[in-house]
Amino acid sequence: MEVGFLGLGIMGKAMARNLLRNGFRVTVWNRTLSKCQELVSEGASVGETPASVVKKCKYTIAMLSDPSAALSVVFDKDGVLEEISSGKGYIDMSTVDADTSSKISEAITKKGGYFLEAPVSGSKKPAEDGQLVILAAGGKELYEEITPAFNVLGKKSFFLGEVGNGAKMKLVVNMIMGSMMNALSEGLCLADKSGLNPQTLLDVLDLGGVANPMFKLKGPAMIKGSYAPAFPLKHQQKDMRLALALGDEHAVSMPVAATANEAFKKARGLGLGDHDFSAVFEAVKGKGSSGDA
Repeated sequence: MEVGFLGLGIMGKAMARNLLRNGFRVTVWNRTLSKCQELVSEGASVGETPASVVKKCKYTIAMLSDPSAALSVVFDKDGVLEEISSGKGYIDMSTVDADTSSKISEAITKKGGYFLEAPVSGSKKPAEDGQLVILAAGGKELYEEITPAFNVLGKKSFFLGEVGNGAKMKLVVNMIMGSMMNALSEGLCLADKSGLNPQTLLDVLDLGGVANPMFKLKGPAMIKGSYAPAFPLKHQQKDMRLALALGDEHAVSMPVAATANEAFKKARGLGLGDHDFSAVFEAVKGKGSSGDA
């Protein structure tokens, strides 16, 4: 199967590489074209524009940073819309809001193409290992056709129905994740200020009912002040903001998520936006930086 891949950030590069390693022919594009060269050495072809990738490939996957980037790649000059046509499928795996997905879907289908939103749950390591959870919605036929690629990229994929449902599910998941990260940060800070060993707290948590892979993975690095970006904090804050907007739309009170969002905004203000989202710990501690931050 030949696929196009738009966007080679932390997630996109790992995902495109997995497709290459599993026998897919992949044509890549990135706004900074130099980022494509590493994958060229592994067998990828390069498209000069999103339009040229779509023209060449029956299926094109996008993994972009935010709604603005997702819309730009589709609607701008040399964008996806210039070459999408009957029989071609566009799969947007970016994390965006439902309105953005709907705008893209409407434009793609109006040109005769097929559209699927498919945001993922997981960060850098699951992307590298092909262990993402894929939250797809939109064209069922396209979902079934692109399943071989999803089987390489993820450990499980869900088809959630109409366009928008994938985006909403991803925002709810990331809203919960961001709130949990703030709770862990507060707990580690309180343990330390109370004279307790933060690592012992992690050991206790790992043996109880709130044990989870995120605490186990992120906790030790947070104690060391190490925040190599698996999922950049600025993107987590963007997802919190979009989730809160969804809550506004449905009149759902979300005081925990709202407070967590303020902590992520504070961390961005401290210059930690490009660090891992676990760097919110520094905002909770009330410091500007620590260790690798």
